[in-house]
Amino acid sequence: MKLKPFLRGFGIIAILLTIIPLAAADYWWVRMFDYPHIQLTILTMVALVVYFARFDIRSWKDYAFVGLLTACFAFQLIKIYPYLPHKDYEVGNASAEISKENTIRFFAANVLQKNKNPKPLIEELKKENPDIVLLTETNKKWQSELAEVTLDFPYKVEAPLDNTYGMLLYSRLKLKNPEIHYLIDDSIPSIHSVIELDSGKEIQLYAIHPTPPMPQHNPSSTDRDAEMMMIAKKARESKLPVIVAGDFNDVAWSGTTGLFKNVGGLLDIRVGRGFYNTFDAGSNILRWPLDHFFVSEEFRLVKCRAMSTIDSDHFPFYITVSLEPERAKEQIPETPTSQQLKRANDQIAAAIKKQKEEEKEERKEKGKQAYRQ
Repeated sequence: MKLKPFLRGFGIIAILLTIIPLAAADYWWVRMFDYPHIQLTILTMVALVVYFARFDIRSWKDYAFVGLLTACFAFQLIKIYPYLPHKDYEVGNASAEISKENTIRFFAANVLQKNKNPKPLIEELKKENPDIVLLTETNKKWQSELAEVTLDFPYKVEAPLDNTYGMLLYSRLKLKNPEIHYLIDDSIPSIHSVIELDSGKEIQLYAIHPTPPMPQHNPSSTDRDAEMMMIAKKARESKLPVIVAGDFNDVAWSGTTGLFKNVGGLLDIRVGRGFYNTFDAGSNILRWPLDHFFVSEEFRLVKCRAMSTIDSDHFPFYITVSLEPERAKEQIPETPTSQQLKRANDQIAAAIKKQKEEEKEERKEKGKQAYRQ
């Protein structure tokens, strides 16, 4: 195979993969290309370097190819640049003298429901000794196997399910009015609770795990996007400082997550610090950040890191944050535009419409079956 035709073929693919996610469509085969921006940036850069090193740029075809590939590289780099470690943080570092009564150690992990080895997770929880633990893809088997470590947490909200969307929340801090909500689908829970810190101050927690766009189960991102927008609106309306945590099944740089952050008036602890890729733990190449912590401007970061493997396809994600409302004015989130608010409402409306149509079809099918009988 000749190198120049190969590089040009790759360039065409790179251009297509750059353009496809720009489409305002929620089909799974469109939204899946939101994910590999890190990998595509690196490959595009390598292709450009090799092309310049091996070939003279003379013909209009060479100039056109290099120009288009350079544009793709620039676009990809702009997408991921905020998550490179450049110290231009959205969530600033905590004060030198932080109050332990106003700090929260938060551990979140997608355990992989079919994972049969809970020991690595149990060891991590014992070692880190967090204040709050959020576990997703948890069923009753996981609930039982983790009892030896979760018994130490006086507060808990448990929604174990066998559909890979079960959710368990454990806390050493007091949970006030904890609720399990099914915002879009009656099989996809989210947990909402006020948390009382040791200082007596209160914060609002939203824990989510929306369904991803995938051909077998949900071929569009409509449900995921709508659940995220519903949570964003709740975060925006909250009178308390807010933390949103969970497996979003979406990358940090996607249009949907960006809209979620803007509408919710939230900040991303990753910005300026690194990718902290949490998925796929089983691959050394195809990794991206799917598990997230978003906070309102009252919070400052003490530390964060992706943890060791727990035999899941996700790495656990651990943060310690400090509540410092007196410094909130130093990191005010951008105010969403009217167009962004409209997009969020449109996404919610689309999911509600889809749900009603599915319910209508289900009733119709039940009617047909009753008639046959």
